[in-house]
Amino acid sequence: MTQRIEDYALIGDLQTAALVGRDGSIDWLCLPHFDSPACFAALLGDEENGHWRIAPKGAGPCTRRSYVGESLVLESVWETRTGTVKVLDFMPQRDTAPDVIRIVEGVSGTVEMNATLRLRFDYGSVVPWMRRSDGHRVAIAGPDSIWLRSEPQVKTWGQQFSTRSSFTVGPGEKVAFVLTWHPSHEPRPGLVDPFDSLEQSLEDWTQWSSRCRSDSPYHEAVVRSLITLKALTFAPTGGIVAAPTTSLPEEIGGVRNWDYRFCWLRDSTLTLDALISAGYLDEAAAWRDWLLRAVAGDPADLQIMYGLAGERRLPETELPWLSGHEGSAPVRTGNAAVHQLQLDVYGEVIDSLHLGREAGLSAEEHAWNLQLSLLGFLESKWREPDEGLWEVRGARRHFVHSKVMSWVAADRAVRALEQRPSLRGDVARWRAMRDEVHREVCEKGYDPVRNTFTQSYGSEELDAAALLIPRVGFLPPDDPRVIGTVDTVRAELGHDGLVRRYSTDNKAVDALPGGEGAFLACSFWLADALRMTGRVKEARELFERLLTLRNDVGLLAEEYDPVSGRQVGNFPQAFSHIGLVNTALALGREETAG
Repeated sequence: MTQRIEDYALIGDLQTAALVGRDGSIDWLCLPHFDSPACFAALLGDEENGHWRIAPKGAGPCTRRSYVGESLVLESVWETRTGTVKVLDFMPQRDTAPDVIRIVEGVSGTVEMNATLRLRFDYGSVVPWMRRSDGHRVAIAGPDSIWLRSEPQVKTWGQQFSTRSSFTVGPGEKVAFVLTWHPSHEPRPGLVDPFDSLEQSLEDWTQWSSRCRSDSPYHEAVVRSLITLKALTFAPTGGIVAAPTTSLPEEIGGVRNWDYRFCWLRDSTLTLDALISAGYLDEAAAWRDWLLRAVAGDPADLQIMYGLAGERRLPETELPWLSGHEGSAPVRTGNAAVHQLQLDVYGEVIDSLHLGREAGLSAEEHAWNLQLSLLGFLESKWREPDEGLWEVRGARRHFVHSKVMSWVAADRAVRALEQRPSLRGDVARWRAMRDEVHREVCEKGYDPVRNTFTQSYGSEELDAAALLIPRVGFLPPDDPRVIGTVDTVRAELGHDGLVRRYSTDNKAVDALPGGEGAFLACSFWLADALRMTGRVKEARELFERLLTLRNDVGLLAEEYDPVSGRQVGNFPQAFSHIGLVNTALALGREETAG
């Protein structure tokens, strides 16, 4: 059965993540890390590309599901003709090897359960050799080795290049399955106790969630989004992936399918803002430190994204053996946008470091020198065209958002030097740059007839990124040009009350066939802009509408298609959940102040 994007829930161990469908099937899992090849890739093909399903015999989707409290432990419940059963799915934070644990527990009556495991390494292309060892099953192919065991042991057999089992549970009876990956040339790692791991995982997540410093009326949504962001964190380095998936389509059946298992600089300021505002200073510091390591080097070599540890080479490749989610091909790994020139990232990095300094994160001695180096490069480059925030694959243009973020870079340097005269730097130089950028943007990036900032100089196209102008301080919220921009973007890029990033109709800019859904982060930006321009009631109404677009376990993809009423794009998307947290906290502060 084909599952929709929103039919999935997330489990993870802070180094990788899996997607579990309503039908009890894990259809996506990359091991050992987020950006490793998948061993379950049915999400982008079919069951023969790898999956692991545990469900009552003959059953379809579960009756209901939810996370257990404020954790990342998923509980799926089936109510059948003969009884009720639940399955707990989770990945404990690892010591050495990654484990996926699935605990089946009888609730009432008796329920016959079926389990089918199809392991396919290298994104569904490699069928491993399976054998028995000490009562366990082990699959080996090339560098990968996976062990499967159950407690207590249940009968398993091989059939059609899969491992199957069948067993019955009654009230209070439990059967646990543990799947463990390790490099095939190394000895099998030590066994974990699945039931102790469950208790420890619940305790770990509950303690972490309790640190949330939010008195927002939307506290539940904030905590769930923060848990999701934590789950997308690569713990060894502090990097946060944009999503744990690749090639989930922005248009069902279309070609806008990209790999998001990397760390984007564009997310840095908004991520830091969300973490700091919610009280997660350790995570904010880890993300800031990842940022410093990733961007170190020649400013001319700054990239828009990096790998989990700051890797720079992310070559884009197509996987022709995968048909794509609901036929949305091609399936891609890597991302060629890594080579684009996006001048806004210089502003985002400098703004992030400024925000961290103001929040009291421990200062890094070289951080200020790095900012000066980045700003010096930007001073000589900001007048050039670039590919812009949205990574369009058309010709370079003078994107207004890129210029605005160049202004942000100079502005934050001026602020820092004014607040801390002991810092090295020429405040007059950066003030002059700031003023020049501001004048040019207001002259060339603003359409006085329509009273709106445009996507690029001389263009009539709009860009939802213009909604960030009051947020970054380029103009005050009550400036008529800001109010006009908010209204025009809302009217012309709006779709059923939500907001698209830009119009995909102009192929000279976009250079790709087809279209896409409404971009959820931009819709949160609209709520923010409405609040800042005094329309708090409308902002709250839009925000609460956005909350209804979450799936049943509180997760959001990158986009939403109002026509089909479906989530689209990679899932779950960090940018969407960052937008949710920031907007919820801002509305909460508004309510407190009121």
